[in-house]
Amino acid sequence: MSDTLFTKIINREIPADIVYEDDLCLAFKDINPQAPLHILVIPKKPIAMISNATNDDENLLGHLFLKAGDIAKDQGYGEAYRLVVNNGEDAGQTVFHLHIHIIAGRSLKWPPG
Repeated sequence: MSDTLFTKIINREIPADIVYEDDLCLAFKDINPQAPLHILVIPKKPIAMISNATNDDENLLGHLFLKAGDIAKDQGYGEAYRLVVNNGEDAGQTVFHLHIHIIAGRSLKWPPG
């Protein structure tokens, strides 16, 4: 996988408003927020999209989702947030580095999109 915008954020080659970081992931505010809270949680391991993840990534994927919930809570949206993962261009993925959107702070309709 070639370096993406998110890889450059991980490597501190471009700035981001980082709200959380550990050895496995990084979370930062989306530059084009779709709600009052819109944070992206990304693995430091380069995985282009969820369909490219393997059984070896099981613990990492669980970690990402648990951290997303912790971040939503830390931001004041503990019980009212949406997690979104787009897989592929037709699903709306524009950066091919796996990421979870945490969206909260406004009424969210169903179905999305």
